[in-house]
Amino acid sequence: MSTPLEFHQVTCRFVRSRALLHASFRVPAGSITALLGPNGAGKSTALKIALNLVRPSSGHVEILGVDSRKIGPAQLARIGYVADGMELPDWMSVDQFLAWCRPLYPKWDADLERSLRKQFALPGERKLGHLSRGQRMKAALIAALAYRPELLVLDEPFSGLDPLVRDEFINGLLETAGEEGLSLVVSSHDIAEVDRLADHVVLLNHGSVLLDEDTGPLLARHRRVEILLPPDFGTLPAFPANWIAPESSGRVLRFTDTHHEPETFQRAMATLLPGCPPADIHPLSLRELFVTLVRAGKADAGV
Repeated sequence: MSTPLEFHQVTCRFVRSRALLHASFRVPAGSITALLGPNGAGKSTALKIALNLVRPSSGHVEILGVDSRKIGPAQLARIGYVADGMELPDWMSVDQFLAWCRPLYPKWDADLERSLRKQFALPGERKLGHLSRGQRMKAALIAALAYRPELLVLDEPFSGLDPLVRDEFINGLLETAGEEGLSLVVSSHDIAEVDRLADHVVLLNHGSVLLDEDTGPLLARHRRVEILLPPDFGTLPAFPANWIAPESSGRVLRFTDTHHEPETFQRAMATLLPGCPPADIHPLSLRELFVTLVRAGKADAGV
């Protein structure tokens, strides 16, 4: 299956707000897809629609080949879900919780459960209600991974976790995803946390999709450019549409080229900025790219 999760022109309206507007994007099979955007961008609503926890106003979502409004036990047994603040049976110990989960999933892998418990070092006798926030998220992740889902959905899993727990959580995800080849979609407003995790990116803003692209090509076509202008350079000319977020400080001009191609760039430089020394050209991280989109007025701040 090439696309375990795909949105088709999904709009979701509530009484006084709109969460999504004609949103179309996909989660490629075997990918780790980051669903990014500022708070209120529609990320959590999108994932809840995918799991039939919220109904769309229009459009539809296909999850594991089925309309999300028609998913049942057969599909849910192939989907893992962990969300920030999700309810857990606090009166149960870790041992009791996992024992309660095991018979619910025919494909539960006891060896994988033991491996994850060892990796996360969870105290089996302690009640879930007495665990730290990070330990609770680890317990939920073990329960979601042990039955080897085909699709794992994580909604703001890093919220409120300290840096060490975040690293452990991410390392556990990377190891399991690499070994099992599962598809993973993780929503976050903290781009720095998923920068090293994702190989596919969907960027939402005001419920609309700004980007839906593999991370490699996305970052490869964006370059940060810095140019030293001649002392007598006059008024800056109009730039091509793909030169965005220009800013200057003294003689230094900076902007981002959103479709960088060296030969085309050099020709544009010779025409628009003659007499300048060779430009300094650098790649961007996902976070830097988001900041660039904010500066260009294409997205809101908040990340």
